[in-house]
Amino acid sequence: MLDASSVLEVLRPVQDPELRKSLVELNMIRNVKIDNGTVSFTLVLTTPACPLREFIVEDCQKAVKQLPGVEEVVVDVTAETPQQKSLPDRTGIAGVRNIVAISSGKGGVGKSTVAVNVAVALAQLGARVGLIDADIYGPNAPAMLGLSSAKVMVQDGAKGQVLEPAFNHGIKLVSMGFLIDPDQPVVWRGPMLNGIIRQFLYQVNWGELDYLIVDMPPGTGDAQLTLAQAVPMAGAVIVTTPQSVALLDSRRGLKMFQQMGVSVLGIVENMSYFIPPDMPDREYDLFGSGGGEKTSKELDIPLLGCIPLEISLRQGGDQGIPIVVGQPDSASAKALVAIAQAIAAKVSVAALA
Repeated sequence: MLDASSVLEVLRPVQDPELRKSLVELNMIRNVKIDNGTVSFTLVLTTPACPLREFIVEDCQKAVKQLPGVEEVVVDVTAETPQQKSLPDRTGIAGVRNIVAISSGKGGVGKSTVAVNVAVALAQLGARVGLIDADIYGPNAPAMLGLSSAKVMVQDGAKGQVLEPAFNHGIKLVSMGFLIDPDQPVVWRGPMLNGIIRQFLYQVNWGELDYLIVDMPPGTGDAQLTLAQAVPMAGAVIVTTPQSVALLDSRRGLKMFQQMGVSVLGIVENMSYFIPPDMPDREYDLFGSGGGEKTSKELDIPLLGCIPLEISLRQGGDQGIPIVVGQPDSASAKALVAIAQAIAAKVSVAALA
């Protein structure tokens, strides 16, 4: 007999590839309906950025079509991003489900480029995304997002002053760059840095967010300590280049997060190779090769992806149009979207583990 129970039963063996658990047991199959041989239901994924969405839908359709009397299977796909687990000694942000730090051991490896493009890619895939530019001494995110002239509004709230984030390319942004003049240096000691980062976390009208991406300053200093000790984090992503010096520093940054009890979601190798604009089929290893993969294996940390170096990637950052928006078919943009999907998948696994 073709009914909702038989549909759920035949879908029970179908698993989420990342979580390796039954879709039915995870309550990801809902609203089963049957109408004259047409079976329809809602598939609720754990992230709008699911990299295996098409495969899961295909597996569901194949399973249901085994039932006698089924002529058509209609799958309505939606997503509910899980809330990261809370910690007793850290205070979460109301409405924010997952906080992910994009960090590096040293400067100049393209960390901000990765953070901005990952945030925008997640938003393009349907997620609600915010970005904190926590590089207080060198805030670059406003320029990379075309928000150099933006000003954040300050409103009086129940708990004091609240910042209204700027918005562009589908994401909300707060940055020290909105609070100072373009040429004004930030000459602060640790306590003041700690204060502004906590303000960016707790005194911003973030609303409901699936992911809050934090673009960290390089190194292992006050900003990293403040973030790791203040909020429960879904994890950190370490950005490096294939160069040996960059890899040495990235390992230190990685170990710092692990010592602070923050899960390291993976390593991103930026500037993996150079693609000349006049010879798109050629690749040049300007900074060496294979360093990210080697470090990933040595430390047993996933390699989330490798991003090629293209002139258009730099141009997009300078023009305030991230490459995932301006040139989505480029090799760099495709790599960044895949990395964003990989990060989202890792976050879901951590939340539901």
